[in-house]
Amino acid sequence: MTNPVVSREEWLKARKALLVQEKEETRRRDKIRAARQNLPWVRIDKTYAFDTPTGKKTLADLFDGRSQLMIYHFMFGPDWEAGCPGCSFLADHIDGTLAHLNHHDVTFVAVSRAPLAKIEAYKRRMGWKFPWVSSFGSDFNFDFHVSFTKEELEGGKVFYNFTEMSGDQASDELPGMSAFARDDAGNVYHTYSDYARGGEEILTTLMILDRAPKGRNETSTLSFVKRHDEYEDKAQPHSCCA
Repeated sequence: MTNPVVSREEWLKARKALLVQEKEETRRRDKIRAARQNLPWVRIDKTYAFDTPTGKKTLADLFDGRSQLMIYHFMFGPDWEAGCPGCSFLADHIDGTLAHLNHHDVTFVAVSRAPLAKIEAYKRRMGWKFPWVSSFGSDFNFDFHVSFTKEELEGGKVFYNFTEMSGDQASDELPGMSAFARDDAGNVYHTYSDYARGGEEILTTLMILDRAPKGRNETSTLSFVKRHDEYEDKAQPHSCCA
């Protein structure tokens, strides 16, 4: 333990000083949220087809009758045997949000390039319920800069997180989240995307750890994360809650 141990009065003084910074962060976040919602939109004119458990669907179909669609670009390539551990960590947070999102006119769907059969098998293994479809054979992942060909990776540069990055720092699949809107005429618009660490705020586990004494306690981003069925000792409920 490296933190100093002080009196309650000294702790309260330090805590109030930190509260000033936290309030500044909240106000800054409110401004960023407003700027995000005021971004211009881009109409999607290209037709994308997705494999789903109920057959082929277009991007417009994925809205499922709602006017807003959130797509999580889940890293799961066609040749992979399992989904990305980091994406799986995020996916563990989703099912409980679905009823609230759906009743707020928002549909959530995960999209991966893995064939649907692989997605369905992995989804069963993880015990998830959220909609998850395959973009295998579609340009969707490539157009939204979360999948890259071998030639692109070997070419020296790829475009990710709105900038060029070295191909040797990337992989064939990378994470992100994209937002879409649909108007009454059926037109679909791309409204927002974030990549890399841009979606951390939806990871409530991280938000809790950020308030814990040791924080995230990681050697690199998400270095502590495993698929939830791969931890050596499965977490058990506290005896007072069992």
